[in-house]
Amino acid sequence: VHDAYADDPRFSFILLGKNVGKRKAQIAAIRGSSGDLVLNVDSDTILAADVVTKLARKMQDPAIGAAMGQLTASNRNDTWLTRLIDMENWLACNEERAAQARFGAVMCCCGPCAMYRRSALLLVLDQYETQFFRGKPSDFGEDRHLTILMLKAGFQTEYVPDAVAATVVPDRLGPYLRQQLRWARSTFRDTFLALRLLPELDRYLTLDVVGQNLGPLLLALSSIAALAQLALTATVPWWTGLIIASMTVVRCSVAAFRARELRFLGFSLHTLINIFLLLPVKA
Repeated sequence: VHDAYADDPRFSFILLGKNVGKRKAQIAAIRGSSGDLVLNVDSDTILAADVVTKLARKMQDPAIGAAMGQLTASNRNDTWLTRLIDMENWLACNEERAAQARFGAVMCCCGPCAMYRRSALLLVLDQYETQFFRGKPSDFGEDRHLTILMLKAGFQTEYVPDAVAATVVPDRLGPYLRQQLRWARSTFRDTFLALRLLPELDRYLTLDVVGQNLGPLLLALSSIAALAQLALTATVPWWTGLIIASMTVVRCSVAAFRARELRFLGFSLHTLINIFLLLPVKA
């Protein structure tokens, strides 16, 4: 790519001496550029032709500091897991982010496709660069932390559903679990920062943040209690199983209705992955 475009006046390349991680590379690019709007794109992301136009149109409101597009899986049809992750992305964008955007506070503008206002970035860049966690410089959770800093600075963050970006998702369980663990760490860490913001935001955001952190804990406790009942009393915890299965069916049915795609009924399989793989890994 560098060889092909190095002499093209439309492009400016910043070559760093070594791999310094996403955050420092991102900051170097921001400080080395000059546009009013900055588009962050991951290396494995393919943007639809109108993404920049649609995000820039949303950013015409000076109150908005950042806006993200909708994410799909470019390798959706590769394996059963990539199909599940594609549905998971749809739900994260069109349920969670869409709901948060109604109150002007998307809690995490995802890295594959997010546009930022330069003037807003410059206000928070030093905080972003010098984030520490337990005495060490932070090297994970860049997207969520930068979004929280935007909200903390008083800017709105938005979601643009028709600005579509396709990204490569893990096609095997090992990489998928490692990815989810990284994301869980940043979610739990930045929740403490988000809690200070909540009094200034709509009360729905308080419900959302509490639910996202309390929900997995309650699900884990239910699962542990069910396994304990099975082990200690040799009786099947059918009531717990029925409730979890019912909630799964309702959620997937609503998604299938809203997306007008029956494939979302198959997302029920993700509940088993969540209970038996994701929850233990996150714990």
